Amino acid sequence: MGRSRNPRRAATAVSAVEEAVDGGLARLVPDPDRRRAWTLLIDEAPQSHVDLDDPAYLSFEYQRRLGHVIDLAAPPGKPVHAVHLGGGALTLARYVAATRPRSTQQVVERDASLVRLVRRELPLDANARIRVRSTDARAGLGKVPDGWADLVIADVFSGARTPAHLTSTEFLDEVRRALKPSGIYAANLADGPPLAHLRGQIATAAARFGELALIADAAMLRGKRFGNAILAACDQPLPLPELTRRAASDPHPARVEHGRQLTDFTGGALPVTDAAAVDSPAPPPSVFQ
Repeated sequence: MGRSRNPRRAATAVSAVEEAVDGGLARLVPDPDRRRAWTLLIDEAPQSHVDLDDPAYLSFEYQRRLGHVIDLAAPPGKPVHAVHLGGGALTLARYVAATRPRSTQQVVERDASLVRLVRRELPLDANARIRVRSTDARAGLGKVPDGWADLVIADVFSGARTPAHLTSTEFLDEVRRALKPSGIYAANLADGPPLAHLRGQIATAAARFGELALIADAAMLRGKRFGNAILAACDQPLPLPELTRRAASDPHPARVEHGRQLTDFTGGALPVTDAAAVDSPAPPPSVFQ
C-alpha cells in the first residue's frame, strides 16, 4: 500500500480487506484522506465508496448524481420508501437514511457473500430502517407491494455489465407497479461509443414513463468516452431547473437532457423487450486503470 496522506490513518495502519464473494474478489480499500471511509472494488472494478462517519458524503460522481435525484424526490428531510436494486456497499441506502431519517428502505443485492462482508466490515447504523434481500434484482422487485415506493434506484452490475433482464420494458412494468403514481425511477447506465445501449434504454423508459431526464457529462454524450449516465423517469413533472443547477455545480459538472433534445438523442432507437434484451456493454480495460 502507498503512503497515507492522512496522519490519523497512517497511525492506525488500517489495511485493505480482501475476500472472495459470489461476484469475484472483493477488496475494501481504506481512503487515505477520510478516517473511516472505504472503497469497495470487485475484481478491481470500483463499485462503491462509503464514509462511516459521514454517510451523506458521496465520492463517486455517478452516486452524487443519483443523490441529486434522491434529494429532489420529496421535500428536504421527508422520509421516503426507497427500493435499491443493487447494493454494493449500501452507499445510497446509507445516504437516504442520513438525509431522510425514518425512511424505510429495501435493498436487493444478489451477492449474499458480499452482503455479509459489507455488514461485517462496514456495519449499518442500528437505527436505519434498511432491509436487505439477497436475491435477483427483478425477483426482489417483484416482492415489493404495489404502489409502495417513492423511489426505485437501479444500480446493478454483474462483471461490470447490467444484466439483460434489467433493461427491458417488461422490467420497467415491474418498476412502475412498485412505484407510487408520483414515484421516481432512477438508473445508473454505463455505455461508450456509439452509445447504442444508452439510446435504447432511453427509448425503453420513454415507452413506459411520461417524463424523462438524463444526467451525464458532455464528453460521454458526444460519444467521446465510456462512462455513466443517470436516467430519471416519472409520470409527474421532474424538478428540472434544480436538477440542472445541481448537476452543473457538481465537482464533475454534467448536463441534464430532457424533452425534445432527449428524444432526438435516441436517434430512433426502439424500446428493448425481454426477447431482444442483452447485457450492457463491457467497459474497456482503460476505464479502471
